Amino acid sequence: MNININDIKNGMTVIIDGNLCLIQEFQHVKPGKGPAFVRIKLKNLRTGSTVEQTFNTNIKIERAHVDKKMMQYLYNNGSNYVFMDTNTYEQIEIPENILEDEKKFLKENLEIQINFYNGEIIGIELPEKIEFEVIETTDATKGNTTNNAMKDATIETGYTIKVPLFISQGEKIIVSTKDGKYSSRA
Repeated sequence: MNININDIKNGMTVIIDGNLCLIQEFQHVKPGKGPAFVRIKLKNLRTGSTVEQTFNTNIKIERAHVDKKMMQYLYNNGSNYVFMDTNTYEQIEIPENILEDEKKFLKENLEIQINFYNGEIIGIELPEKIEFEVIETTDATKGNTTNNAMKDATIETGYTIKVPLFISQGEKIIVSTKDGKYSSRA
């Protein structure tokens, strides 16, 4: 299905120059001289690379139909991550390279959305915030009482984030998956 370039939205999946791309952000620009144009930041869903391109406002682009399916994360078998459809119990494996940024937030039994394009897995969408247990944290440095003082903490997936000094080992915290930062206590 073709859509006018003026009707695009962030998060939309489109096909540009034969590549499956996710629109991360866009801006309509009306310069003082010359025609208006649209500047788009695109993420290639197959290679993971991000590019910025400009387009005239009178063109049409192809919108890609993406199927979305809720699945549960089961385990990592070394090079693949295994997910299960909780309705059919069908299991699929996703290679580690597709989950480069998301794998640090995957924990057993987490419900996530998997995106498919013509049967091909093109990525996953995590919940915006996830609860994790702090399995290791450094001690607060004595005398460090500056505003917003932070220390390192390792969560149950092995990922290390910065947390406030009052967080201790064994506590449950909420982490934002958008930026990988501490959000609050659970």
